[in-house]
Amino acid sequence: PRFAYRGLHLDVCRHFFPLSFVKKYIDVLAAHKLNTFHWHLTDDQGWRIEIKKFPKLQSVASCRNETLVGHYSDTPERYDGVKECGYYTQKEVKEVVEYARKRFVTIIPEIEMPGHALAALTAYPELGCTGGPYETAKKWGVFDDVFCAGNDETFNFIEGVLDEVCALFPGTYIHVGGDECPKVRWEACPKCQKRMKTEGLKDEHELQSYFVRRAEAVLTKHGKKLIGWDEILEGGIASSATIMSWRGIEGGIAAAKAGHDAIMTPSSDVYLDYYQSDPATEPLAIGGYLTLEKVYSYEPVPAELNAEEAKHILGAQANVWTEYITTSDYVEYMAYPRAC
Repeated sequence: PRFAYRGLHLDVCRHFFPLSFVKKYIDVLAAHKLNTFHWHLTDDQGWRIEIKKFPKLQSVASCRNETLVGHYSDTPERYDGVKECGYYTQKEVKEVVEYARKRFVTIIPEIEMPGHALAALTAYPELGCTGGPYETAKKWGVFDDVFCAGNDETFNFIEGVLDEVCALFPGTYIHVGGDECPKVRWEACPKCQKRMKTEGLKDEHELQSYFVRRAEAVLTKHGKKLIGWDEILEGGIASSATIMSWRGIEGGIAAAKAGHDAIMTPSSDVYLDYYQSDPATEPLAIGGYLTLEKVYSYEPVPAELNAEEAKHILGAQANVWTEYITTSDYVEYMAYPRAC
């Protein structure tokens, strides 16, 4: 009860999970007095929410041709040869939102931008800097192809998507990602360079900040607030943005000292896709090592903050990324008991 925000996250992009499991996940979350479900709905490996204005997000972006087997550092790379598809209809989304509401759980959807956009670019290649062709990612990692920040069509797309997303989720917050966005395409893109010149932006980090502020303006129109990963601090933060501090606690400290709200979700303490005991005897995980004791011991308010600054720490959230988590049983094995 010290914290108004008590969250648990689920990535349904790397691997898709049925509606029945999403409801079960919310049940367990609510049973432990967690009040926020962060639903990670779009990424390089799949777009998982129906957007009526852009039907190719369903027919193209919700599928990938096959999936990497094992770690992406393994050589040679191996793939399963199985096409993976899946998305939630708007009717299903409304059903889950209502299901959560009855359990006093608010859902925060995440629509990734400007990076982690390969699935969307595969459906609408004109939204990238090179025009493609693109392919929904079959393996994990960070990819150079991102939304083109110099193209007005990109912002029409973002606005169209966010209009529909805002109508589906009654909560205050919409998460726009903002993490792991390489700048190489922007550096070589005439449209992006022209945008930087026109807007008086000194580098590509400021261009990312410009992109996020454009998204924030759409959310403000709908009475929503923007949340992003701590990378959105780089190049100047959007005016009313809330930060999710995942690359350690520094992003949360910087946000709070600047008068912005923050949610603490450092990978070192609350990433439940990390190994929980000896990797030799555990199912495949992304890496890392995070014991039950360490999660339990986590204190969300950094010692570096004074009492006034500490008020900006809204709470904490544990994250379950599913690159290596292929089934719902596997999610539960990784999430519990550490989420509890």
